[in-house]
Amino acid sequence: MFARVLEPEVMDTAAEARDYDAMDHGAVNARFCDDFFAFAGNGGKPALGGRTPRIVDFGTGTALIPIELCKRAGGFVVVAIDLAQHMLDLGRENVARAGLADRVLLERVDAKGTPYEDGAFGATISNSIIHHIPEPAQCLAEMWRVTAKGGLFFVRDLHRPSGESEVDRLVALYAGDPPREAAADPAHVASYENQRALFRASLCAALTVEEVAAMIAPLGVPASAVKMTSDRHWTLAFEKP
Repeated sequence: MFARVLEPEVMDTAAEARDYDAMDHGAVNARFCDDFFAFAGNGGKPALGGRTPRIVDFGTGTALIPIELCKRAGGFVVVAIDLAQHMLDLGRENVARAGLADRVLLERVDAKGTPYEDGAFGATISNSIIHHIPEPAQCLAEMWRVTAKGGLFFVRDLHRPSGESEVDRLVALYAGDPPREAAADPAHVASYENQRALFRASLCAALTVEEVAAMIAPLGVPASAVKMTSDRHWTLAFEKP
C-alpha cells in the first residue's frame, strides 16, 4: 500500500466545476441512492420514517445526489453544503432545472466545522468528500455531531489502491473513453484529460477501510460499520444510538 498523496481540498475554479459536472456520475449516484434508501428502510418511502425529516449532504458538489434523492422520495429536505462556490453555482442551476429549489437548500459551509446544532439532521450523507480533506477524522467527527440520535450516518468514498498498477487499472476502467471528435475539438480532449487526472488524484488521496475504521473508533462507531462496497469504494453505514 503506497502512502496517501493529498490533493487540493477545494475544487473551486470554473473549469474544475464544469469538468466535474460533465463526468458521468449517473451509475455511481444511482447506486449511492439505492444503498442509502435500503439502509434507511422500506425503500425510502418515506426515506427517514420517524426521524428528523432533514438530510445534510457534506461535499455536495453540484448537488446531483440530493436531486436524485428528492426525485425518488418525498418527506424530507436536503441541506446540501460545499465550500466551493463554483460547484454551488452549478448546483443551483441543476436544482432549478430539476424544479427542486424548495427541497434542496445549497449552503456554502466548511465541512470541518459547520454552524448546525448537535443532532440537527435525521441523516448525514456524503459521497466522495473525505479524500479531499487533509485531516479526515475532523470531518467525520463533525458529520457524527450533527446526526441526531437514531439518525443515519451514511458516508461513501474512494478506496486508495494498493499500488500504481491498480491506480492505472481503475483509471482505464472508469475514467471514460476519449471524445470521438477529438481531432475536431481540442477543448473536449483537454476536458477529458483533466477528468482522468482528477480521478487519478482522488484515488491517490483516498483512505483505506482500515484508516477509516481507526478514525471512527473514538466516535464509538464500530469498525464493522465500514466495508468495501465496490472495487474502488468503501461505505460507512451506521445508525447513531
